[in-house]
Amino acid sequence: MRLIFLGPPGAGKGTQAQRIAERFAIPHISTGDILRQAVANETPLGQQAKEYMDRGDLVPDELILSMVRERLSESDVKPGWILDGFPRNVSQAEFLDKLLQEIQQACDRAVNFEVPDEMLVKRLLGRGRKDDNEATIRHRLEVYRAATAPVIDFYRQGERIVSIDGSQPIDNVTESLTVALART
Repeated sequence: MRLIFLGPPGAGKGTQAQRIAERFAIPHISTGDILRQAVANETPLGQQAKEYMDRGDLVPDELILSMVRERLSESDVKPGWILDGFPRNVSQAEFLDKLLQEIQQACDRAVNFEVPDEMLVKRLLGRGRKDDNEATIRHRLEVYRAATAPVIDFYRQGERIVSIDGSQPIDNVTESLTVALART
């Protein structure tokens, strides 16, 4: 099973990705994890990314895309994978489609976790991270919607998307997700 998890910050993508990854014995891949692992392993791509990160700059798309390509070529992803929070924009989605064709894999389903903004703000404030204040959170949600709403439409056009109500209790979201994936 090959899945893409989309949704705003605080929607529960990471939690559900971990649960589904365990259930189906496939790796949960987040671009943040890929970056951290590449830097820790001092791979050539990791060393390039570290330069940007050390300066506090965003790692450029090309570098992220190269890391995703590298990660999806590893042996543990043969039975499937869950991409968490990637792609973040339409150009990344188009790149991913081309990459998957190249490596003869296909995405089974994109899953969009839908949660009302007020609940997202409450959840994110509850995490207690020092950079999470209401204004910052609302700005991150705006940025997410501007960049990622077109990605949702991209997958909707190919009828490859399923939406899940992420505002339910965690176990209910997992159950809804499992039922939806059984239909793929």
